[in-house]
Amino acid sequence: MKLVFATFNRGKAVEAGEILGPGYELLLPPDLGITDEVEETGSTLQENSLLKARSVWTALSLTDGGVLQTRGQDLFSGQAKRDPESQYAWRWLGVFADDTGLEVDALGGAPGVHTARYAGPACNFDDNIAKLLRELEAVGAIEPSQRTARFRCVVTLIVDGEPHFFPGEMPGRIALQRSGARGFGYDPVFIPDACPDRTLAEMDLSAKDAISHRGAALRAMAAWLKEV
Repeated sequence: MKLVFATFNRGKAVEAGEILGPGYELLLPPDLGITDEVEETGSTLQENSLLKARSVWTALSLTDGGVLQTRGQDLFSGQAKRDPESQYAWRWLGVFADDTGLEVDALGGAPGVHTARYAGPACNFDDNIAKLLRELEAVGAIEPSQRTARFRCVVTLIVDGEPHFFPGEMPGRIALQRSGARGFGYDPVFIPDACPDRTLAEMDLSAKDAISHRGAALRAMAAWLKEV
C-alpha cells in the first residue's frame, strides 16, 4: 500500500517505514514535487498533525480509483496497482502526518507543541536540547524524580478526504547530559521508562520503535487500515 507521509524529516520517515513494515511504501512531499512546509499554528498536537496532513492532501488530487494524481499526471502509470503476493492489496492512497510533543513536568509541560522550535524559529535540535538542559538546571530539577517527562504523538491519516486520529505516548525522564548517537531530535537526552538504563539515542531502531509514542500511533493506524 502506497501512503504519503507529510513530513520533510527523512529520519522520521525511516522510523515510520520500519514500524509499518514491508506492506507499505512511503512517499514524502519532495518525492511529489511539494516543497513548501505548512506553518504549524495549531494549539494542540492533533491540530498541527491535521494541518500538515491536510496541506499535502489538498496539494494532491486522488481519483476514485485510488491513483495519485499531480499536475494532471498519474505518478504510478505503468506500475501495478495491486500486488497479488501482498496481504495489503492496493485500494487507494492516503496521506498521513504526525505531530509530536515533549512534555516535561518540571517545566509545566513545555516545550509541548513548540517541541521542534523550542529554541527559536531558526534553531536545530542541538539548540533545543541545550535550552532544555539549561531550563531544567535553572529550576533546580537535578534528581531523576524531578525530570519526569513524556513524548506524545498524534498521527492523522486522511482517506477520501476524511481525517482519522491515532494517539501514542511514551513516558520517561530527561537525562542530565546527552548520551548516544542514534535517532534524532531529543533522543540523546530522553530515557524511557521501559528501558531506564539508556537514552533513546543509545537504542537500536527496532528496540526504540517497540516502545515509542510514534510506534504506538503508527501501529494503531496500520491496524485500522487492515480493517477498512
